Amino acid sequence: MILKIVIGAIIAILVIFIITAYNRFVKLKVKVDEGFSTMDVYLKKRFDLIPNLVETVKGYASHEKETLENVIKARNMTAAAGSMEEKFQSENVLSGCLKTLFAVSEAYPDLKANQNFLDLQNQLKRLEEDIANSRKYYNAVVREFNTAIQVFPSNIIANIFKFTSKPMYEVGSEEERENVKVSF
Repeated sequence: MILKIVIGAIIAILVIFIITAYNRFVKLKVKVDEGFSTMDVYLKKRFDLIPNLVETVKGYASHEKETLENVIKARNMTAAAGSMEEKFQSENVLSGCLKTLFAVSEAYPDLKANQNFLDLQNQLKRLEEDIANSRKYYNAVVREFNTAIQVFPSNIIANIFKFTSKPMYEVGSEEERENVKVSF
């Protein structure tokens, strides 16, 4: 009789642990999805702002055709990205192209004084700050999720229910970490 009670208690504790761990993974996965979705919303806003910015710059710096084409090409590459990793990589390329575009704009005093350009530049600056904050949040929840997947004993539950690690957002290459240099 006592053996049945002990076995019953062990089974009950085990079931409670499994339910608790599973629910924790589900909550963390939802946070990861929310973090990615929030970042994606800001990236979409930036994506929509870029054509206006390019058109404004075109009027002043028409001979900077290559820079403008690179921005549009990076924007299109971002639109075509499928997986999280592809999206992260294409966003890094787009960020680099935008830095180059703003560096080029420094050479055109009329452009720098244009109210449309200044407004678009300020909007993009605020968006970039929002994107940076959303990336930090995303990485924080991914870190928490990935840690939970790897620590014992919750890693057993993660394996049973097929929870897998999520990618962190990282700046791509060393080139993308460097300041943009523009020379005329």
